[in-house]
Amino acid sequence: MSDFLLSTDSTDSTDSTDSTILTNSTKMNISIIVAVAKNNAIGKDNKLLWHLSEDLKRFKKLTTGHTIVMGKNTYYSLPNRPLPNRRHIILTDIPGEQIDGCIMAYSIEDAISKMDRDEENFIIGGASIYRQFLSYANKLYITWVHHEFEADTFFPELDKAEWKIMSKEDFPNPDEKNPYPYTYVIYERSK
Repeated sequence: MSDFLLSTDSTDSTDSTDSTILTNSTKMNISIIVAVAKNNAIGKDNKLLWHLSEDLKRFKKLTTGHTIVMGKNTYYSLPNRPLPNRRHIILTDIPGEQIDGCIMAYSIEDAISKMDRDEENFIIGGASIYRQFLSYANKLYITWVHHEFEADTFFPELDKAEWKIMSKEDFPNPDEKNPYPYTYVIYERSK
């Protein structure tokens, strides 16, 4: 359990285009923030699977004042949008599409070019966006929810060789506002 679903597969699927972007993005502070169930589930029907009050407060505290990057479906799933006191970059595959109060990006490269070069940028989902940005991120804030859920959206498995645990905080006792045990883990890229 201490590895938190880290894979030992160290095959590198990054092509030369990705390497160029990665080289350029290493100047960027790109972090992924996500809550993940034991079975790597993160959502169903474009909705969260659980409500953990403390995790939502942590998300707000970490992302406020920063740029957040997400896909269009994730943006439309937010209960209040845009989220206050954050700069929103929305990825879409529809050329010229605009959403009020947001910066639009039409590719991963475009999103990276629009990120804040001086501050931490947070990738907040969904699954396809996490998958595409995982090789560019240098930090992961993962809330591991110790429960399995029926889902249609999953977080990719992490390669153990690429990440090291920097901090870990366990919350083993559920309560009214946090009905499942969970653990906050912060990872940093190790190579």
